[in-house]
Amino acid sequence: MPKKYLLEVKDEHGRLDKFVSEQVPDLSRTRVKELIQDKNILVNNKSEKVSYKVQAGDCVLVNVPAVKPLDVVPENIPLDIVYEDDDVIVVNKPQGMVVHPAPGHPDHTLVNALLYHTKDLAQSPEGFRPGIVHRIDKDTSGLLMIAKNAKARESLEDQLAHKTNKRIYWAIVHGNFGEEGGTIDAPIGRNPYDRKKMAVVENGKKAVTHFKVLEQFKGFSLIECQLETGRTHQIRVHLDYIGHAVAGDPLYGPRKTLKGHGQFLHAKVLGFRHPQSGKWMEFSVEPPKIFQDTLAQLEKKQVIR
Repeated sequence: MPKKYLLEVKDEHGRLDKFVSEQVPDLSRTRVKELIQDKNILVNNKSEKVSYKVQAGDCVLVNVPAVKPLDVVPENIPLDIVYEDDDVIVVNKPQGMVVHPAPGHPDHTLVNALLYHTKDLAQSPEGFRPGIVHRIDKDTSGLLMIAKNAKARESLEDQLAHKTNKRIYWAIVHGNFGEEGGTIDAPIGRNPYDRKKMAVVENGKKAVTHFKVLEQFKGFSLIECQLETGRTHQIRVHLDYIGHAVAGDPLYGPRKTLKGHGQFLHAKVLGFRHPQSGKWMEFSVEPPKIFQDTLAQLEKKQVIR
C-alpha cells in the first residue's frame, strides 16, 4: 500500500534526508534518499536535493509508493555461506553466478538461492534484489555481504558510502610491474563509444583503486586490489586503463589470454562493522580451484619476483 506523510518543520533540523528518516522511523535513510531522488519527497511543493537544509516553517510531503511485488522465484541452489546471524549473511559467490535477476538473467541468480535459504531479507524498492547492498560481476568470485533487515541494509550501505568497510580482491593480470604497488585515481563512467562498457572518462564518477604486486611471472602478475570506491567494473576498468588488464576478461582484456571461465578476479577479503553490535568483522576465502590451478601453472614457469 502506498503511504503519505505530511511533516511540518518547527525549527531548523539539518539535512532533508536526516530529518525525514528521523520523523518516519519506518524509512531508512537510504530509502529516503531514493525517494528524494525520485521526487517523491517535496519541500513546500518543490523538489529539493538530499542535502537541502530544512527550515522552520517548511512543509515536507513524503510520498512512499507501494513496493513492487517480488517476482523472483526461490530456487534450491547450494550456497557457500561463510557467516550468518539475524542481521547479515556473508556468502562466497561462485564464478558464473549473477547476483540478482536482470534482463537476460531472470533466474538461477544469487537472489533466487537466498530466497530459498531464508525469508528474512531486507526489502529493496525494485523488488528484484532483496538483501543486496553491493554486487560483484557474474564471472567474479568471492565475498558479498547480505542484509536481512532494513536496519542492517542501512548500516551496510552507509559503510560502503563512507568507505569504512574493507574489500580486497586478488587478480591475475597481464604484464609485469616495475613498482611494488600504487593507486589508480581515475573517474569512471559509461563508455561513450560502447554502452556495454565502462571507461575512464573526464566527467565520470570518482573512482579509486589501491593495488599491491604480490608475485610476478612470465607475462602475468598476481596483484591485490583494495577498493576505496565501488563503481561498476571498477577494478577491471582501472587495470585495463594502466595497461594491465585482468587475465580472461572478455570485455576489457586482450583475446590472447589465460584459459578460464571469465576474468581471474576474486573478492578475497571482506570487512565491516556489525549493524547491531558495531563489532568489526572480517572474512577471507581462497580463490576458486581454476584460479588456484592457473596460479600453480604460472609458478612452474619462471618467477620474476
